[in-house]
Amino acid sequence: MTLIGFVLLAAMALSAGMGFAWRVQQHTGNSGWIDVCWTFGTGAAACFLALAPVADAGEPVARQWLVAAFVAAWSLRLGWHILLRTRKSADDPRYRAMIALWGEQGSVKLFWHLQVQALVGLLLAACVMVAARNPAGLFRVQDIAAILVFLIGIAGEAVADAQLRAFRQSPANKGKICDVGLWRFSRHPNYFFEWLCWLAYPLAAIDPGGTYPIGIAAFLAPLCIYWLLMHVSGIPPLEAHMLRTREGAFVTYQRRTSAFFPWPPRS
Repeated sequence: MTLIGFVLLAAMALSAGMGFAWRVQQHTGNSGWIDVCWTFGTGAAACFLALAPVADAGEPVARQWLVAAFVAAWSLRLGWHILLRTRKSADDPRYRAMIALWGEQGSVKLFWHLQVQALVGLLLAACVMVAARNPAGLFRVQDIAAILVFLIGIAGEAVADAQLRAFRQSPANKGKICDVGLWRFSRHPNYFFEWLCWLAYPLAAIDPGGTYPIGIAAFLAPLCIYWLLMHVSGIPPLEAHMLRTREGAFVTYQRRTSAFFPWPPRS
C-alpha cells in the first residue's frame, strides 16, 4: 500500500469513529463520549501512520517506534481520564451549550461538527507521521529535547488533572474555583501541558541541516492545538460556562491568573 493509501485509510477510520461518537451521543445524551472517541481514535490513527512502512523497509525503525510510543501514551492517558470523568457526569457543558445554540438543527450540525473534528485528528496524525519518518539517526539533541518536552507535558497534564479531581472531591470546595497547585499559575494548566505534548513532534521532525525539509510541517500540530484550545473548543466555551455558574469568583480568578501559560498570579 502506498503512503497516500495509509493516509486515506486513517481518514476513513477517523470519520467512521466520529460518526460512531455522534451515534453514542444521540443514544446516551452524554456528549462527554465524543472526546473519549476522538482521543482514542486520533491516537490509534497517529500510531498507524507513525508505523507505516518507510520506502522498502520491512519493519518500523527505532524513530517510528519512539514517536508511536509518544502518541500512544498521550492517547491512553488522556482517553482513560476523560472516560472516567464521562462515566460520572451527565453531559459536557461545552457541547450542551453548542447544541442548544443550534436549536432544531442541533443533531445534524453536531454530526458535521464531529466530522470536522475527524479532519483535525487526521491533521495531527499526519504531523506525527512526519516526525516518525525523519530519516536522521535517533537521539540527536533535538530528539532528547523532544523526549524531555513530551515527558514534562504528559506528567504536568496528569498532575493538573489529579489536582482538579482532588479539589472537586472535597465537599468543602463545592462551588469554589480550583486555584491550588498548578491551577494557581494558570487557569488551564492541563491545556498548557497538553499543548506541550504536541510540541515534541516538530522537535523530533526538524533537521537543521536541511536534509528533511518537510519536517517543518510537524509544527502544524502544536499550532493547531494552541488555536483550538485558546480560540475554539477549549478555553472560550469552558470559561463562558464558568462565568454563567460562578461569575463573581471566576472573574476574580481571571484577573489574577494567566489564561494559558503558567505565570505567578497578579496581585
